[in-house]
Amino acid sequence: MEEIKTKSIHPDIKKLLSFATSVEKVEEEYDQYIHSTERKLYGFTSGDELVGCIGVEFLDEGVWEIKHLAVIPKHRGKGIGHKMIDSIVHCAMITAETDQDAVIFYKKIGFEITSLGEKYPGVERFRCVMEKL
Repeated sequence: MEEIKTKSIHPDIKKLLSFATSVEKVEEEYDQYIHSTERKLYGFTSGDELVGCIGVEFLDEGVWEIKHLAVIPKHRGKGIGHKMIDSIVHCAMITAETDQDAVIFYKKIGFEITSLGEKYPGVERFRCVMEKL
């Protein structure tokens, strides 16, 4: 994995981020990765193809929050998301907030799951936490 730092958003990165946030927010979220010292965005490649990305925010000492995690649909189910998380697990705790579509993924790889209830009309959200032993 390699940190993504380019000032302008590459179409492949834009596409990946659109899987993890609304299309309308992609540019704004990318801008935060470029200009914030508390956020980093990493890309995962297979051969020469960018197939995944993970964005994290450093909350407190040793606590990171996954802000975005996305894998190109044709590469899903191959362990790429898990590999990206494994590559950042050198902090004391990783957290994420997600919806029903992704909560099973987080639970499967060892995150503790807590329902946050319906944060948005008709959308249940979940807090996912993994503490490093």
